Amino acid sequence: MEKVANGIWKMSFGEPEPHTPVRYRSAPAKEAALDGLACPGKAPFTEEEVSIRATPRGVLIELPLGGEEHIYGFGLQLHAVDHTGRKKVIRVNSDPVADTGDSHAPVPFYVSTKGYGVLVDTNRYAAFYCGTNLRKGESEHKKLEQKAVGTSEIELYGYQKSEGNRTVAVDVPVAQGIEVYFFEGPGLREAVQRYNLFSGGGALPPMWGLGMWYRAYSAAKKEDVMRLARTFREDNMPVDVFGFEPGWQTKAYSCSFVWDEGRFPDHEAMLGELYDMDYRVNLWEHLFVHPSSPMYGDLKPHSGDYEVWEGLVPDLSVGEARETFAGHHRKAFVDKGIAGFKLDECDSSDYVHSNWSFPDIARFPSGMDGEQMHNQLGALYQQTILAPFEEAGKRTLSQVRASGAMAAPLPFVLYSDLYNHKVFIRGVVNCGFSGLLWSPEVRQAESPEDLIRRIQTAVFSPMALLNCWRIPNPPWMQVDRDKNVAGEFLDNYAEIRELCRSLFQTRMSLIPYLYTAYARYSEEGLPPFRALVMDYPDDPHTYGIDDAYMMGDSLLVAPIITGTAERQVYLPKGVWHCFWTGRIYEGSQSYLLAPGLEQIPVFVKDGTLLPLAKPLPFVADDAVFQVELHPFGAEARNCVLYEDDGISYGYREGRHNWVKAELDSQNGVRVERTGNFPAHRYLFAAAPARP
Repeated sequence: MEKVANGIWKMSFGEPEPHTPVRYRSAPAKEAALDGLACPGKAPFTEEEVSIRATPRGVLIELPLGGEEHIYGFGLQLHAVDHTGRKKVIRVNSDPVADTGDSHAPVPFYVSTKGYGVLVDTNRYAAFYCGTNLRKGESEHKKLEQKAVGTSEIELYGYQKSEGNRTVAVDVPVAQGIEVYFFEGPGLREAVQRYNLFSGGGALPPMWGLGMWYRAYSAAKKEDVMRLARTFREDNMPVDVFGFEPGWQTKAYSCSFVWDEGRFPDHEAMLGELYDMDYRVNLWEHLFVHPSSPMYGDLKPHSGDYEVWEGLVPDLSVGEARETFAGHHRKAFVDKGIAGFKLDECDSSDYVHSNWSFPDIARFPSGMDGEQMHNQLGALYQQTILAPFEEAGKRTLSQVRASGAMAAPLPFVLYSDLYNHKVFIRGVVNCGFSGLLWSPEVRQAESPEDLIRRIQTAVFSPMALLNCWRIPNPPWMQVDRDKNVAGEFLDNYAEIRELCRSLFQTRMSLIPYLYTAYARYSEEGLPPFRALVMDYPDDPHTYGIDDAYMMGDSLLVAPIITGTAERQVYLPKGVWHCFWTGRIYEGSQSYLLAPGLEQIPVFVKDGTLLPLAKPLPFVADDAVFQVELHPFGAEARNCVLYEDDGISYGYREGRHNWVKAELDSQNGVRVERTGNFPAHRYLFAAAPARP
């Protein structure tokens, strides 16, 4: 057992494969932050407790799992939160049909309520058996047990797990060697922090990335784009990011990466108008390179041996391919002011109209096969697109449809073509276990109620995004797609728009609080969105909660889906306050709540001095936030915010402040800044007393 950093240990076996997540991580471990994270200094297991051996299938790893332990992680798992007693196959897939482990972003990493984490460093489709089966003979004590015969499928085949001391067995196909990393706690939360810091620390997005996002109609032309952009500003609808969908290119499936001047004549002038209205522009693309693309000739020698949608699949682990791809994006887009990209379809699928991506048998110039490339491609794509922004000294927050292990430093948020609202909420709960960010984006809606409920979830999520690629007019005008396209609007659209505006403004008011949570993600590895079990691992009531989560340290969010007038919310120990009304609730119990359409249950932890900003219509580079300090509880006297320029990488050189705002006995505000950032982004005042 080798110690590789404070609280991180490694076991090696055989000859590990060269193409692994740790090999391709985008940033070095944050050693100083790891050193500051206290731990016992003892590996979670001894070498004798861990078995690693070669098999005809590849490598088999066996680790102990105690009878009371619960297992979490494995990336963006949309079908379950607690994986104890389940099998998970780490295979990238855009359309998981069941709780198999398939995911847009599968990660061979799990954490336990016992307070440790395990990373199996592989890009193979590894199968994790999380205490699913007993060893031969271990059920002999039940030979006299009376058990009724099941009369339904669920009774016969329903979820079950082994009892007592169990085993996590990991089957890694093909490989003849492996490296396994172990992360100390002492708690589950600290094990996650340690994993994120080993990955390079969490992403710190630009401040504007935490505002509202709107992606426009895929068939839009220049005049449609400008009409929408002006309408948002005229209607006082806060929007920071304006996204273009596939129609902006001359070729989209596969991509030319060239503007369509027929639909967007003089596109640079159009972009200039959008920039003048303080929009950040984001462009859709995918990796597959059309023969008409100016990159095609240079990329062809450095691409895989199969095409996708009649386009090349460049091997972005190869320097020449990465430099060509990133160089084109720098010259054609980043230097022209483009703020980010939506990286689509870098996953794959076996379950839709066709298995459209490259096969697992594909070969790439680096030596990777298709299986390895599928699991690594999302991270490689993100790194390649991030490079020109880092060279230009500009931060981005972008979107991606696939990711994997060691992705915490990458400023990309996952999304999906799936659309079950409950599944989307579960994604927010799960993403924090594995160094990922997830957007429960709003696309179509069944009704105005469904629209509002989905926007409420998005507002309290890592990325507040409306992806309206299927409709030319905003969804509050008309939720029915055919009528929206035809220009037939709802009679009460003004009322619905007002509800949406109020929700957008709520998001804008939370930006200083949320930005500070992301700063802690960057510096401490603490996820800004996380499951309740991460903060309350000693409370078994939190172990299976998949429809509520923490947003930062102080907010507990419990979304509501359409057609549900009320819902149960479990509040962990302590005292909680309603975010909207201030009403007090005692913890360690559940409440049946019916807040009405305008609100969802959001609770503030007692003792919180919550900083809420006056909503801005957008976050300009020099924006200053008027922050009101709202005390929740008698002991709520101070809060701390993170302050920097919000757009550059100066924070990496220490150009930032930690700002402590404190209420005095006369309800005045004292402010203390610690750091090297000269400007002030926050002006503070005490909030008026509640009536």
